[in-house]
Amino acid sequence: MSDYVRGEMDITAQENTWKGFMAAFTWSSFLIVLVLAYAVFTITMGMNWLVAMGILAIAGIVGGLVMSMGSAWIVTVVGLCVFGVFLQIIITLAKAVL
Repeated sequence: MSDYVRGEMDITAQENTWKGFMAAFTWSSFLIVLVLAYAVFTITMGMNWLVAMGILAIAGIVGGLVMSMGSAWIVTVVGLCVFGVFLQIIITLAKAVL
């Protein structure tokens, strides 16, 4: 006979692992959706890159607030927008040189 009693095992490590996995999955899934939506808006629909970025930044921030992703998510979305503007500036400069 075993000493195991159902419901008495400490499972905090497993719970924390599951919470971390779900947080990583949520963040990466949402980031992929935003990046793909940006590509669809700008490449296939011909939307101006700045308008598409603004719409998706608002959607990303609102979605993060609805899903309780915290302030780190908002900082990530804003950081991605700053990075996107930087890349567009580099692209514009490269077009001017070529």
